[in-house]
Amino acid sequence: KRQPATRAAEAADTLAAFLTALHRPAPDAAPAGRDRGGPLAGYAEGFAQQLASATELGLIPDPDAVRAVWEDAAAAPDWTGPALWLHGDLHPANVLTADGTFCGVVDFGDLFAGDPACDLAAPWILLPDGAAARFHRAYHPAPDAATLRRARGWAVLRALACILIGDAGDHGRPGGKPTWGPPAHAALRRLIATAR
Repeated sequence: KRQPATRAAEAADTLAAFLTALHRPAPDAAPAGRDRGGPLAGYAEGFAQQLASATELGLIPDPDAVRAVWEDAAAAPDWTGPALWLHGDLHPANVLTADGTFCGVVDFGDLFAGDPACDLAAPWILLPDGAAARFHRAYHPAPDAATLRRARGWAVLRALACILIGDAGDHGRPGGKPTWGPPAHAALRRLIATAR
């Protein structure tokens, strides 16, 4: 089922085990991500547009706090390790749950190689409040501070996109999915809290 994870510890450990297994060095011929997995600097314009749109719609109570998370992430050093295999599209519609924890991941259509920070946005997007720290302790190798900063930037991008898709669903606009809004708003609240 596509339901939120409610058993925080089990979900954090399961997500960490999945990404630890997936994040292996990819061969040189592996595809690069379409609009994902590269340096965050290339996404600044998209971030600004999404934040402006969501703010104009009255969906973002504190745009300055969202901007602060993004600016910190964008200022973090770029990934210098090997390009790793990434799922690239971890959000609530692509994760299956049973008994309050994760039991499957779907939609590997964008599998590509890049900066693991792109996938390491997932704890803020998918886990209940307070579970991201447990994920980061369980994921190996432990992400460094710069990778976590970039991951928060990816999580902000994902949350803003899902907030806009959720709002479109609330108002019957094409491509909208009303169930996407609430978890994305929760993710944004968690991300802002990590920056304070």
